[in-house]
This record gives sequence, C-alpha cells and structure tokens, in this order.
Amino acid sequence: MIEIILIITVLVLVIVLLVMQRKLPAHAAQVLEQQHRAMLNDLHDGLNKQGDRLIAVQAEHAERLRAAVAEEMRATRDALHVLRNEMLTQTLEKLAEQGREDQKLIQDSFRNATQHLAGSVEALEKKVDARLEQISGRVSERLDEGFKKTNETFVSVMARLATIDEAQKKIDGLTSNVVSLQELLGDKRSRGAFGEVQLEGLVRNILPPQAYAMQHTLPNGSRADCVLMLPEPTGMVAVDAKFPLENYHRMFDRSLHEADKAQAARQFKADIKKHVDDISSKYIIPNVTSDGAVMFVPAEAVFAEIHAHHPDVVDYAMQRRVWVVSPTTLMAVLNTARAVLKDVETRKQVHIIKDELGKLGKDFGRFDERMKKLAEHIRQANKDVDEVQISSRKITEQFARIERVDLDHPVELPDE
Repeated sequence: MIEIILIITVLVLVIVLLVMQRKLPAHAAQVLEQQHRAMLNDLHDGLNKQGDRLIAVQAEHAERLRAAVAEEMRATRDALHVLRNEMLTQTLEKLAEQGREDQKLIQDSFRNATQHLAGSVEALEKKVDARLEQISGRVSERLDEGFKKTNETFVSVMARLATIDEAQKKIDGLTSNVVSLQELLGDKRSRGAFGEVQLEGLVRNILPPQAYAMQHTLPNGSRADCVLMLPEPTGMVAVDAKFPLENYHRMFDRSLHEADKAQAARQFKADIKKHVDDISSKYIIPNVTSDGAVMFVPAEAVFAEIHAHHPDVVDYAMQRRVWVVSPTTLMAVLNTARAVLKDVETRKQVHIIKDELGKLGKDFGRFDERMKKLAEHIRQANKDVDEVQISSRKITEQFARIERVDLDHPVELPDE
C-alpha cells in the first residue's frame, strides 16, 4: 500500500514539474530538470531500498508461515496417527467381537447340523436295515431258485454230455467210414462208380425221366454215363464222369519234394487233357449228338483246382468242345435244361391254351348276357315290390279310415 502511495506522489510531482517547466524560462527549466532528475534518483534509490525491505519482510513472513504450516502439519500428522491407532484398536475390538459371535453362530449351526445328521443317519440306518432284510429275503429266494435251476442245468448238461458221448462215438464211426471211403476212392473203378452214382442222383432229382438216359450206347458203340435229351437245336448231350484223384493228392502231399509235386501237377494236367480227348472223340458225333459234351468232375476241390490254377486246361477243353462241370455247376446246367424243356412243352401246348381261352371267352360272354338279364329281372322285381308296398300302404290307410268312419276323403288306389 505504501509503495502505491509513493508511486502516486512521484507521478504528481512529475506532472507538476512538467507544468512548471513549460511556464518557466529555459534556465529555470534546466535547473528544475536537474532537480527533478536528482529527485528521481533519490526516489529510485528509496524505491530500491523499500523493495529490499519488502523482500526481506516477505521472506521473513514466508519463513514464519512455512514454520507455522510445518508445525500445523506435524500436529495434524500426530493427531491422525493417534486417530488411526484409536480407529484400528476399535476396529480390532469390533472384529474380535464379531468373530466371537460368528464362532458362536458356527458352533450352534454345527451342533444343529450334527443333531440333524444324527437323526438322518438313524433314519437311514433303519431304512437300510429294512431294505437289507428285504434284499436278504429276495436273495434267499433267488439263491433257492438259482440252486434249483443249477441242479436242472446240471442234469441237462449231464444229459447233453451223454448225447455228446454218443455223438462222439458216431463221429468215430464216421471217421472210420471216411477212411473206408478214402480207401474205396483209391481204386479207379470205385471212383468211376462213385462219380456215376453222384451223376445219376443229380440228374434224377432235377430232370424228368424222359429227358435223360443213363448208360446210353451211342451209334459209334461208345457208352456214355448219361445222355441228356434236349430239344432241337441242342439235341443229345453226352455227360461222362471223370475223377482224376491220384495226382491231385500227390500235388498236395507234404511228404513229397517240390520236384515230385511239380511232376504230379504236370501229370494231373495230362490226365485232364486225356479225359477231354476221350470225351471229345467218343461222345461228339455229327448229326447224332450235340456239338459239345460234358465232363463231370464229382469233387468240388478238383474242379476249383482246375479253374483256379490251370486255365490252359480249361481253354484246351473249350477248344475240344468239352465243358468241365462240378456237382454245383452241373446243377445249374440241369436247371437250365429243365427250364428249356418246360418252355418247349409250354410252346407245344400254346394252341391248346389258346383254344381253352377262346372257349373261356365265349363262356364269359354268355355269363355276361345272363347276368344282364338277371339284373333286369332283379330291377323289375324291385320295382314291383315298391308298387306292391304303395298299394299295401294305401289299402291300410283306407281300412284305417273305414274304422274311423271317415269316408269323406276316399283313397284312390292305383290302376293295376
């Protein structure tokens, strides 16, 4: 505030001097100017000193204020520390009290839960005991039934074991019979007879008697095991049974060396080709038999060996117009032949069937005409019945009116 007053005073003086300088002469103005400059210098020095004093005073005031603030902050810090300690103590006391209450509540809950659990366990034990008693009774019943069924099963097993023993005896007998069959098939004549018997059984079971002939003698003097009498253009087909078994067994004999097995395989192929040549030369006769013949191999294994591992033999037989068949494939051939025979017989009976169908058509025409007449009679009879019912109803109404003595409105009867 003092500084402001001093500045205003100096400004007033400067203004006064300027005014006076304008009014005084030059010399006086110069003197006043010098005085004025001296005054300004003094004023400037005074202002500097006054500023220094003000700075010192402000620094002192700031130091005192800083000390007072520090002291106040220290006091506040101490108060806050005390307050924090008090609040922490109170909080710890409250937490301890709350913990004691929670512990008490947990103990009470645990005690109640223990009591409830004890009651539940006791009830569960009772239920379990009752259920165990019930299960024990059922188990006893099931065990009794199981023992009974086990005894029955044991008796049944004993009976089946006896049956198995008997079957084993039969198997042993069958084994001896198989050995006997192998010994029987070791002879060429026996094998030939076996093949002929099997061939005859297949043909007899599939074809009608007039469609084949067993042990048929051809015009060239050769006797075929079987001849199929098929319709033209196939005609007569000769079937001869061949059973090349010796070298076939030698091919799979483990006691022989590989060279011997290879020799047996070559001999097996040679036997097949020889049988094919014999059948082709004996049983294919131009203008008498078909242009092909059938070689029947009674063993499926031998037939499979020929077709699986010796395709050159199959090609050779086809070139010689000889078809190699097994029991399975022969059944297919015979079934085809039976279908052909049936088709031929059906064609022979076509005109008979046609005539019968014509007669049936005429009979059906007469039946249709008679049915129409019968329908007309039934319609007329139905119409007559309706008219009779109308007349009967009118007569009944007339009788009713007569009984009521109501003759004013007579009922008109229809004209007959």
